[in-house]
Amino acid sequence: MKIVVLPGDGIGPETMAATVEVLQAASQRFGLDLQLDHDVAGHESLRRHGATVTPALLAKVKAADGLMLGPMSTYDYTDEINPSRFFRKELDLYANIRPARTWSGVPHKVDAFDLVVVRENTEGFYADRNIASGGSEMLITPDVAVSLRRITRGCCERIARSAFELAMTRRRHVSIVHKANVLKLGDGMFIEECQRVARDFPEVQVDEFIVDAMMAHVVRAPQRFDVIVTTNMFGDILSDLTAELSGSLGLGGSVNAGRDHAMGQAAHGSAPDIAGQDIANPFSLILSAGQLLGWHGQRHGLPAFLAAAEAIERTAAAAVEAGEATRDAGGRLGTAATGRAFAQRLQGA
Repeated sequence: MKIVVLPGDGIGPETMAATVEVLQAASQRFGLDLQLDHDVAGHESLRRHGATVTPALLAKVKAADGLMLGPMSTYDYTDEINPSRFFRKELDLYANIRPARTWSGVPHKVDAFDLVVVRENTEGFYADRNIASGGSEMLITPDVAVSLRRITRGCCERIARSAFELAMTRRRHVSIVHKANVLKLGDGMFIEECQRVARDFPEVQVDEFIVDAMMAHVVRAPQRFDVIVTTNMFGDILSDLTAELSGSLGLGGSVNAGRDHAMGQAAHGSAPDIAGQDIANPFSLILSAGQLLGWHGQRHGLPAFLAAAEAIERTAAAAVEAGEATRDAGGRLGTAATGRAFAQRLQGA
C-alpha cells in the first residue's frame, strides 16, 4: 500500500512523526509492505512552491492507495487553497467516519459509550465545496450576507448506505439526525433517502432525532447510540462533541472515505500555540491511520490490513490505560515518546 504523507501545520509535523513510527511498526508486524511517500501541503508548501497544494501533489495522491493529512491551519487560508477541503472535494471523499468511545484511564463525565458519527462530507452549508466553482457564500451588500446549502438525493443516499453498512458490523442501530422541522425540503430529502436505504437493512434498528434535541441526548446518555448519520455541518459539530465526551478531542480518529480514495486525518486542528513543545497528543492521527488501513483492507479484501487496524485500536486502549500517552489523555509522556511507546507496544501486541 502506497500512502502519501503530508505533515501539515502547527503540531502536524510532531504528531505525524509519531504516526509514521506506528505505521512502520504495523507494516513490519503484519507484513503490509507500506510505502510512505513524504511531501508537503499547507504553509510549508506555500513557502516552497508558492501554493498550499500543487497540481503535482494532487496527481501523486490520486495515484496512491491512501493519504495521511496532518492538521492544517485552515483559518489562516484566505486567498490560498484549504488542503483539507481541497482533497475532500477533488477525491470525492463523501463519508467522514468519526468514532468516539470512552477509554479506561481517561476521566470522563458520562457513562461508558462506543459510537460512530457518519457525516456527509461534500455538500451542505460548507460554502467551499457545494458548488462546482467558487463559493456559495455571498456578500450582497456590505451589511447582508447570504449562505446557500446544497442537498442532493445522490449524496444523501450514499452517506446513508455507508452508515447502514457500518451498523451491520456493529450493534445494528442507526440514528438519523436532522433539522427537518425548519429545513423542511433539504433535511426532509435527507430523511427520505435514509429511510429508503433502511429498507435494504431490515435487521437494523432506526430512529430519528432533531439535531438540537440530539445534542442533549448525547450529553445525557451517549451509550444509547451506535451509528449516527447526519448532514455535513451537524456531523462536524456532533462529532467534536462526542470526541470531547470521550475525555479528549485528541482521542478522536477520523477517516474521509470515498469510492476510490480515502484520507486519514486527525479530528482536531493544528494548535499552533503548542507547536514545537512536544506536548501534542498524537493519538487522533494514529487512530486515523488505523482507520485508513482498515478502509484499504476492507476495500481490497486484505485480512492483514484489517488485523493491523484492529491491533492499532487495541493498542491505543492499552496504551492509554497504562498511562503511555500525553497529559491531556491522562498520561505522562511527550509527543515523540508517546509514538515510540505505541510502536513498541504494537509490535508486541
